[in-house]
Amino acid sequence: MATRSTLGLTTRWGRALDPDRVLQEHPRPQLVRDSCVNLNGWWEHAFTGLDAGEPTSYDGPILVPFSPEAPLSGVRRQLMPDELLWYRRTFERPDAAVDGTRALLHFGAVDQSCTVWVNGHEVGRNHGGYLPFSCDVTGALQDGSNTLVLRVRDVSDNQGPSSGKQRLDRGGIWYTAQSGIWQTVWVEVVPEQHVQGLVLTPLLEEQAVEVTVHADAPGQAEVVVLSSGARVATATVPVGQPSAVHLPDVRPWTPEDPYLYDVEVRLGNDVVRSYVGMRSFGIGTDRAGVPRLLLNGRPYVQAGVLDQGYWPDGLLTPPSDEALVHDIETMKRLGFTMLRKHIKIEPLRWYYHCDRLGMLVWQDMVNGGEGTHRVAMSPPGRGRHRRLHVRDQRYRLFGRTDADGRREFRDELRRTVELLRSVTSLAVWVPFNEGWGQFDANDIATELRALDPTRSIDHASGWWDQGGGDLISLHVYKNAFVPPERGEGDERVLGLTEYGGYKLVVDGHTWGDEHFGYRSYDTPDELAEAFTRLHHDELAPAVGLGLSATVYTQLSDVEDELNGLLTYDREVLKVPEEVVRDALSGLRLHTQ
Repeated sequence: MATRSTLGLTTRWGRALDPDRVLQEHPRPQLVRDSCVNLNGWWEHAFTGLDAGEPTSYDGPILVPFSPEAPLSGVRRQLMPDELLWYRRTFERPDAAVDGTRALLHFGAVDQSCTVWVNGHEVGRNHGGYLPFSCDVTGALQDGSNTLVLRVRDVSDNQGPSSGKQRLDRGGIWYTAQSGIWQTVWVEVVPEQHVQGLVLTPLLEEQAVEVTVHADAPGQAEVVVLSSGARVATATVPVGQPSAVHLPDVRPWTPEDPYLYDVEVRLGNDVVRSYVGMRSFGIGTDRAGVPRLLLNGRPYVQAGVLDQGYWPDGLLTPPSDEALVHDIETMKRLGFTMLRKHIKIEPLRWYYHCDRLGMLVWQDMVNGGEGTHRVAMSPPGRGRHRRLHVRDQRYRLFGRTDADGRREFRDELRRTVELLRSVTSLAVWVPFNEGWGQFDANDIATELRALDPTRSIDHASGWWDQGGGDLISLHVYKNAFVPPERGEGDERVLGLTEYGGYKLVVDGHTWGDEHFGYRSYDTPDELAEAFTRLHHDELAPAVGLGLSATVYTQLSDVEDELNGLLTYDREVLKVPEEVVRDALSGLRLHTQ
């Protein structure tokens, strides 16, 4: 079955792709070793029924890490819930894999459930389509060539696991379902005693970075912090214990000055490289006593844009590292200071680029739930954004009757925090969006706060507010935005966390025949005028009344959605740069 994206819309990076050099950058910038061996490139693939064993012959090549549904994979076929997808390739035993070392096989993400074999030995299993996992393949390796086989099943949105915006019956705000390997695969060789994880937490007020080195055995790790290549701090820290390393003359990280310190950690014979930015997030009040988001202890209005992270040729997978950089740099040049990563966990290099380029991040959790339910798809009120109250313990209304699915979401939330904990730019966690699979949002916010007390929480973005978290979070598309009256004692920050959604069709740069947007405009001039009015007449005055964060929908068109500032192929900016910058300037006048 071919996807709609076979209509042929591609990006400049997809057209320039070298299959022998696809996404070769180190996939984990905050835990770098020199022993990384990249396994992206041509593999074999096959589709079978659910009861089949490994096929004796494969269907043909597939370009990893692009899903079979993505044009860049070379396959363009949808994996259905009653099928299995098989992968196979050979790789050479790494030269560094000698006695006293371990060989680790890493997958950035595989959608949805998979089993891994090396030379016929099962080496690992994983469930969950958006998070990385690793397999110790030391005992399965042989000298010379080794055969790697992967079996994948993806029920997609049929049975309630976390599937994000993927739909087998796609359309409108829901996108092409995809499956299989969609992030980088690599092997690295490590000593027996090695760093399994590294957590770097900036303590800006204490002028220190808290370092936690995780390993499977006790020991002492040597930590070196460098500024512009020069050592500024050294320390010996015990494995498994958070330890403060004090820094002289700390240079704070901000979007305007995204300064990063390099970090080197040595544990026995293992050496890893990382980095950290010194900043703090929080909630406080401005001079008028209005609740605000804080950056480094000062009120900072975050002007953001909704970022789906989809590509016409790679779907969830960016066609190149340069493509990731392009989106971030373009939004920064337009005057945005924040990207809300919408219902997706990106490859770790995306967060690295946000850190080094100076772009704040709001991170959505990936939603699950059993189908699209009435309560999840119905806005709760009109007129001054009236907030109807529906308790989200009513699991049937929110499509969350499956207890296993709720436990799975909590487990994925914990794993997501562990994965992204050290990202400098990540300012806000967003566990639920518009009731999609929402449940027990106040309890989830409490769990999230315990996992990570250093960041703010938008516990229910858009609609079904339960009174928790740090934000009053509104989505307003077709009505004028007027700051709502606060409930008695509600000291949360006000955020307009989705708005706009203005549609403009750019001939020659659309993905298909169906077109969706919240308001439609016929010409670029009409769109520019509407964009300016919205920000000057509605949002700029609202900032003075307490509005502290905005998220415009959206960064680019995605499939049927034509409400992006950029076209889906990233070739056309629909609103002139100077118009966007001028419109956003009113939001920054009140940031101090």
